[in-house]
Amino acid sequence: MPESLHDPGPEAAAQRVADIADAAGQPLRIEAAAVRVGTASWTDPTMTAPGVFYPAGATNAEDRLRYYASRFPLVEVDATYYALPSRRMGEAWLERTPPDFTFDVKAHALMTGQPSETKRLPRELRDELPSELVDKRRIYGKDLPPQIYDAVWEWFRDALLPLHSAGKLGAVLFQYPRWVFPSSEARDAIREARERIGTDIPMAVEFRNASWLNERNAERTLRFLESHQIPFVMVDAPQGMKSSLPPTVAVTSPQLAVVRFHGRRTETWEAKGIAVVERFRYLYSRDELGEWVPRIREAATRAADVHVLLNNCYANYGTTNAREIAAMLEATGGPRLAPDESE
Repeated sequence: MPESLHDPGPEAAAQRVADIADAAGQPLRIEAAAVRVGTASWTDPTMTAPGVFYPAGATNAEDRLRYYASRFPLVEVDATYYALPSRRMGEAWLERTPPDFTFDVKAHALMTGQPSETKRLPRELRDELPSELVDKRRIYGKDLPPQIYDAVWEWFRDALLPLHSAGKLGAVLFQYPRWVFPSSEARDAIREARERIGTDIPMAVEFRNASWLNERNAERTLRFLESHQIPFVMVDAPQGMKSSLPPTVAVTSPQLAVVRFHGRRTETWEAKGIAVVERFRYLYSRDELGEWVPRIREAATRAADVHVLLNNCYANYGTTNAREIAAMLEATGGPRLAPDESE
């Protein structure tokens, strides 16, 4: 397919949904499941640029979230991977969204074995760092004293309590990096995460190492997640690399199924030294989205809630594809739910 099809620019992307602007505005009822469609960002600079997605009057964080929440019933918070959220931030998200809105929140890097920029830790935690860690540019959770590592989890969980108490927290997404492969240590880390985040807060797991689903490990991986009722995050992503999981329907929790679309931009997926948004600069064709309609419908037969998240958040590519796949699901028999039905 010509490259222009997958990177045509914001204006062309907007034209594709000119007649279905509100297709994703409410959750859909498919089988017995409530299916919510949204994107994995509402704040990327390419998305907030004038004339791309937001109206002219939406110029600050509050206005943008209110507008986004008027168009979609679900969003993934990606910023929490880079910086720990605060209780005040959670309260702001709660106040700026309607009662039936849902947040999925990405776990902080330190919670999934990945490094964090030291300067982005809250000052209260930085002030407690041992002298040998203070000047490090990046740190790992394994480097931290146990009391500070415990505080990272407590800080994160505290920030989510306003959303959780109001019924607006969908799940915490634990995205494990490419160097986490199937092993007893990795499964122990997931068990520990389940305990630390609290059994009252839903979590979901996404892997970035293909060996979790290879012929040798797939059954054990899914059985392990099933035994803890942790949703396996189904992905659409570039194929042919070590991080490439196949597009598989696997529902490991009766409460929630999660599907994330990363785009199929193979040449930038594992490239180094590029802006993160360039990995996801990919507009799906309608035919590509259509491949997932029966898969999502199948997932809806096994879970009470299904979250469909477009992570191709360059400009309006994610919002365009979210509206398109919602329209496809509705057209194949997925009526929109009234607000009181989706609570």
